[in-house]
Amino acid sequence: MVWASAGQKGAVVIVYRRFRNTDPPGLLSVWNDTLTGRSAYPLRTPALLERWIFSKPYFEHDALIVAEHSGTHQIVGWALAGFGPNADHTALNRELGVVCCVLVSPLYRRQGVGRELLCRAEEFLTERGAQEVVVGAMTPNNPYLFGLYGGTNSPGILASDTLADPFLRALGYAPAESRLVFQRKLDEPLTLADPRFAAVRRRYTPQHLLREATASSWWIECVWGTLEPSEVRLVDKQTQAVVARAIVWELDGFSWRWGYPSAGIYDVLVRADIRRQGLAKLMLQDIHHILEEQYFGLAELHAPADEPAAQGMARALGFQQVDTGSVYRRPKAG
Repeated sequence: MVWASAGQKGAVVIVYRRFRNTDPPGLLSVWNDTLTGRSAYPLRTPALLERWIFSKPYFEHDALIVAEHSGTHQIVGWALAGFGPNADHTALNRELGVVCCVLVSPLYRRQGVGRELLCRAEEFLTERGAQEVVVGAMTPNNPYLFGLYGGTNSPGILASDTLADPFLRALGYAPAESRLVFQRKLDEPLTLADPRFAAVRRRYTPQHLLREATASSWWIECVWGTLEPSEVRLVDKQTQAVVARAIVWELDGFSWRWGYPSAGIYDVLVRADIRRQGLAKLMLQDIHHILEEQYFGLAELHAPADEPAAQGMARALGFQQVDTGSVYRRPKAG
């Protein structure tokens, strides 16, 4: 199927089709031309697309819609869609479709290419059973782009990508769920005086497991792919039970974009019955010192917009908000 739009030199015919195995160099070019802000980093080799997109066990060629100039066969845009996990993270939930991205080269914007790509991504998802479609990959509904977009985790569409919000609002979407992005430069001194720390250290001991973090489910293993993160734990000295943990991983590509060797702090968890006793704050302080010793210059973590306690903890540790990510939904009628 083809779609025509008016270009500077007469009618420009754009052909929309499914992904082909020869497309990665063209996809790479669109990515690098489009995502020039802090949200992503330049892709220097198609192998990164293989690692973070094509190698997923649920990847379908039809899920990646390509916009191609019919005369030159140049790829001028693409969209990527998929599905989130079921409740126990053992399979896909095909009732919720996720449009992970819609990218259009600057010379082809404002010609309806992005609108058509989004429409076709929505059609792909609804044809496969989606009862609802959202735009923006946010954990846990992040089938693609972890490791390529958003930093530490999948935060949805970042506000720093300023063209996305007006584009989606014009098509009837609105922000429905948000995550705040926090960063801290590690060369700044960290001084915390929390009276709870002494009791916590008497009862629990920290463990830093290099490259031993294990995926907690089939879905997390799919999202992580070949990633080998570290895990930092607090362990009960008497029972040897793990009572708190966080995942830490090196943000290789983002480090280049941000100008500092960077690490992401992901999935900070504390056992429910001992929360609000300072364990998470102490663990994050220890992570700060570990990263500093390993010559990292920047740490990033994300916090849900509706969890003021997590945000307060980040700010208490000297993290500053640098961005906001959102998932977009179309409001339900009635």
